[in-house]
Amino acid sequence: MSINEKKKIIIDTDPGHDDALAILLLEKSGLFDIQAITTVAGNSTIENVTNNARFILDLIGSQTPIYSGSSKPLKRDLIQANVHGQTGLAGVNVSKQEPLSGNAADKIIDLVRANPGEISILVIGPETNIADAFLKDKELPTLVKELIIMGGAIAVPGNKNRVAEFNIFVDPDAADIVFKAAVRKIIIPLDICNQVYFSLDEFEGLQGSALYEPVTKMMKPYIQGIQTFEKTTVGALMYDPLAAYYLINPDAYKLTAMDVQIETTSELTRGMSVADRRSWGDKNNNVEVATAVDREAFAQDFFVILNK
Repeated sequence: MSINEKKKIIIDTDPGHDDALAILLLEKSGLFDIQAITTVAGNSTIENVTNNARFILDLIGSQTPIYSGSSKPLKRDLIQANVHGQTGLAGVNVSKQEPLSGNAADKIIDLVRANPGEISILVIGPETNIADAFLKDKELPTLVKELIIMGGAIAVPGNKNRVAEFNIFVDPDAADIVFKAAVRKIIIPLDICNQVYFSLDEFEGLQGSALYEPVTKMMKPYIQGIQTFEKTTVGALMYDPLAAYYLINPDAYKLTAMDVQIETTSELTRGMSVADRRSWGDKNNNVEVATAVDREAFAQDFFVILNK
């Protein structure tokens, strides 16, 4: 497949152990023309997540450009994740310091305007960069092909407060802007992410790959963090890789159109993805929510691709 035939994507991310796997999955698949990786503060500081993005790309010798973005939410202080450790990528030594360009939103605008209707954006961190771009360029949502967003909790408890998923909790104001924007949005929520995980033993499937050592080093503290802070012993939850996999195999997902709004004013329900699940009433279906996924297809393709 030539570069001209590949689907153009931008990965907006806050690496993050599961972000790392998502980036590796898309890079190693060879299916995409990855225009840029844009970083956003979320799992850790903008400095840490940008350094982590460089570390991940260096593992596979990727030349994908990195542009750093927002260092804090639109209107709030940054609340970082616990499960990823102090650096955001516990388990590996991230020594290289990647310069901060601070221009992620502008780069998103430039790339989308240069390729109108062609770029899909994978949003696997807080939605600050995307909202910033949409605020700067009011026409931009109509020029983006689609957003694939890891975020939200539709009919399950939150993983940050009682009702909110982490990415949306961190910057609900940004998520509100994005969810209201006139662009196709595919949402990969906690509802299906909670069902897809790998034990540490399953990562033995990478033996023989150059990624075996760094990935297993990353997964050990990630699994420990999930056990400590999310009180579950299932293993490494595949939040962001599941969102990335939609780009590879959309047929593995069942999508359901829904009217979902984001709670921004209540501290009790901050960041809640409020879905209109009534059987009656006027609805404005603004997103397509993944309500089922073929776990076997995901697991098989995940290890085949990372072993390339």
